[in-house]
Amino acid sequence: QVQLVETGGGLVQAGGSLRLSCAASGRTFSSYTMGWFRQAPGKDREFVAAISWSGVSTYYADSVKGRFTMSRDNAKNTVYPQMNSLKPEDTAVYYCAATYNPPSRYLLPYDYWGQGTQVTVSS
Repeated sequence: QVQLVETGGGLVQAGGSLRLSCAASGRTFSSYTMGWFRQAPGKDREFVAAISWSGVSTYYADSVKGRFTMSRDNAKNTVYPQMNSLKPEDTAVYYCAATYNPPSRYLLPYDYWGQGTQVTVSS
């Protein structure tokens, strides 16, 4: 069982930056692919980014490519999405997720989910 806790959300102006964190419990964090998804009001949850267990491979949605960067520190059981050049359309609840499967843009392969953290970008 893995428990995930996201932190770092908040209110930021357009063009600003935020760094979220997702801390995981358990001793096998380094074996998990970690993903980030977001859900805006009235919309489906969508893929944002994912990082392989080693941190070598990262994947991004087209909407955030070039603006968001994923990293992880397996010694701290934490994954960090750095979000730059934020836009009002980035406003959503952001969720981290974990899976033993390879990185995926789809929700189904992810076994564990955090409770989410709100990111609001004002124009």
